[in-house]
Amino acid sequence: MSGRPTLLVFADSLAYYGPEGGLPADHPEIWPNIVARELDWDLELIGCIGWTCRDTYWALTRDPRAWAAIPRAQAVVLATGGMDSLPSPLPTALREGLRYLRPDPLRRVARSGYQWLQPRLSPLGRPVALPPKISVQYLERTRAALAYVRPELPVIATLPSTHRCDAYARVHAGRPAAVRATTAWAATHDLPLVDLGAAVDKHMDTPDANPDGIHWGWEGHRRVAEGVLAAIGTGADR
Repeated sequence: MSGRPTLLVFADSLAYYGPEGGLPADHPEIWPNIVARELDWDLELIGCIGWTCRDTYWALTRDPRAWAAIPRAQAVVLATGGMDSLPSPLPTALREGLRYLRPDPLRRVARSGYQWLQPRLSPLGRPVALPPKISVQYLERTRAALAYVRPELPVIATLPSTHRCDAYARVHAGRPAAVRATTAWAATHDLPLVDLGAAVDKHMDTPDANPDGIHWGWEGHRRVAEGVLAAIGTGADR
């Protein structure tokens, strides 16, 4: 440990995927590291592909890395919520449980079936991976837990990104409701908000974005970093 202030980020894969795929947590061009570098802080990035706001709360309460980072944290960014708002016509538990299927041929067949059905059912737009009401409940549990041990600690919330992902049939009908619910919750607690969708929407139509249609290129990371830096400055002033 360096003894320097720490930026604590809970995130899904948007925080550490670049234009060609996943990257290590210390990659200098992902937005959490851009922000930490600008602030001259250390970074603790806790996340995983597919994480929702529920996973953020579980990580906060179960991951000892989070426990170690909280005393040194100067700001916390809750950068999950995008997955919550994506169409999930097949149960989330089914998607997450596929990895546990045995034998291996059964798992491969089940995964192929899921991948075939997901884009064909996504135009329904519903249900989403996590309803806005439930997402906000977990966000509030996370905020309240942090406030219990560090009431002065700035917490930055985020609004879902946008996508052009064929795996979800380019459907994001759940985003408006998620934006409304998260915005109302953040306003109740006077939390700064970073609109990831506004930051990257135009970028997603450029060749610099990840061709999977959901993750960002370097310009997207830079734009998000600018928004997070501004929000941290706002939170520090409150």
